[in-house]
Amino acid sequence: YFTATSMIGFIALAGVMVRNSVLLIDFINIRLEDGIPLKQAIIEAGAVRTTPILLTAGAVVLGAVIILFDPIFQGLAISLMGGTITSTFLTLLVVPLLYFKMMRKQTAKQQL
Repeated sequence: YFTATSMIGFIALAGVMVRNSVLLIDFINIRLEDGIPLKQAIIEAGAVRTTPILLTAGAVVLGAVIILFDPIFQGLAISLMGGTITSTFLTLLVVPLLYFKMMRKQTAKQQL
């Protein structure tokens, strides 16, 4: 059920996962400035940032397990756990793929 506590969980989750995506993209941009090709920069960023992203997600899920059985905060726990797993997948796979497609098109336009 959608409750006030699940909405609070959704808002908190948005902050954590957007931060992970921004840090991933920032790492890619730093590698691009160093002269690394786009594909290699994305692969390196994924390799370096995967462990911190998974640790953050694991901490959120384990913290939510504690309040999972409280009837008042159960919605918060469910939204945090489900959202963390989903957004970790999106952060590690979908964000780099979309960034690659976007930057590849942008570099193709600059070469014309």
